[in-house]
Amino acid sequence: MITGAYAREMAQYNHWQNKQLAEFFQALSHEELILERGAFFGSILGTANHLLWGDWIWMSRFENGDGPESNVHRAGGGIHESVYLCPDLLAWLPLREKIDARIIKWAETLEDEPLTGPFTWYSAAKQADITLPYARCVIHMFNHQTHHRGQLHKMLTEAGSQAPVSDLVFMPQEV
Repeated sequence: MITGAYAREMAQYNHWQNKQLAEFFQALSHEELILERGAFFGSILGTANHLLWGDWIWMSRFENGDGPESNVHRAGGGIHESVYLCPDLLAWLPLREKIDARIIKWAETLEDEPLTGPFTWYSAAKQADITLPYARCVIHMFNHQTHHRGQLHKMLTEAGSQAPVSDLVFMPQEV
């Protein structure tokens, strides 16, 4: 289905995209970032927070490590509370870098063989253990990123901003 090399390329792509988004976010005022825009997660910052929260949740599952719910100083909570993960861009920027570095480090050691097996985690949303193919979970994490970055792209252009180049073929060799 997929390989470790796929995960490594997608981890680099994710980092490149997030670096670009950060630049565009920094050009907006806090008011523009938190303005309700009718998106599923409300605002630009709310959607960026949800995306960051989702990445952090998946990394906590893949690595059996800490997730947003283990950080009492943040409103980690569940899916609906994810929009409050970081109150502003000043908090979001370093946490985004930290989670992106974590994704890259995880992907660098991901071999092909584990991707062929099952993966089990506890879903707070479903209140149950879930078992799916590991490859499908990895694909979902990267697909979730792309989905919400598309929403961010739309909101940025609606705010009068330009938005990042998102075509994978334009990703620099060194991110």
